Amino acid sequence: MDVTRKLLKVFRVDQQIRGLQGRLRSAERFLKEQVKQLSEIESTRTSVQGQLRQLRASVANLEGETQQIDAHIAELRERMNQAKTNKEYKALLTEVNTFKERRGSLDDNELGHLEKVEKLETQLVELEVAHAERLKLREVAQQDRQKREDEIRDRLEDLKRQRAELVADVPADVLQVYERLLAERGDDAMAPLEVVDRKRHEYICGSSMMSVPMETAMSLLSGKLTLSPNDGCILYLTEETAEALAGSIGKK
Repeated sequence: MDVTRKLLKVFRVDQQIRGLQGRLRSAERFLKEQVKQLSEIESTRTSVQGQLRQLRASVANLEGETQQIDAHIAELRERMNQAKTNKEYKALLTEVNTFKERRGSLDDNELGHLEKVEKLETQLVELEVAHAERLKLREVAQQDRQKREDEIRDRLEDLKRQRAELVADVPADVLQVYERLLAERGDDAMAPLEVVDRKRHEYICGSSMMSVPMETAMSLLSGKLTLSPNDGCILYLTEETAEALAGSIGKK
């Protein structure tokens, strides 16, 4: 058996391995996305909770300050009632008005803080709902990932054993070329040579779909490792193409 046919057997097994692993990777990507989104929700929730604590503390401070001002205004009014001169009364009234202005400013600040608190509380409720839903999705994703891993485990191990046996029969330098192409091109690492016109000796690479010279076809027929002159993939012959090619060249 020539080296290309040996490689083709390895390639067929690798395609099955990649297909099985692809299903698992798809489940892993879905799980990773759920974990990522869950982390983002938790990060946002933590930030909102922190903002709420700060705002509530600010509201409590403003309420405390407002209560002190109210108490002070009440005290000033009591002193106004007891004022003995008009001058003393006006001075106390001016102080009361000053504290009223301060209280009005505090009320405005408190109202602004309370509006922010309400918005953040609404956002937090939405985040809690989103978090619960994302937790369920992550659980489903974990189960799906585990299920797929269980489904392919035995078949994957069997294919890997087959591959090890096949690889042992492939020359090291040839295997190195193949594995480099497999890493770079995946399922396009190998492609069939296709006959376009048997009588005119016209052939194309099954990967690039571009024409290749007759020398390439002859190299393949001789069993040599042959790369496509167009995109560098490893070319191979199907049994049908090999028979057609042999008959075509034999009649030349």
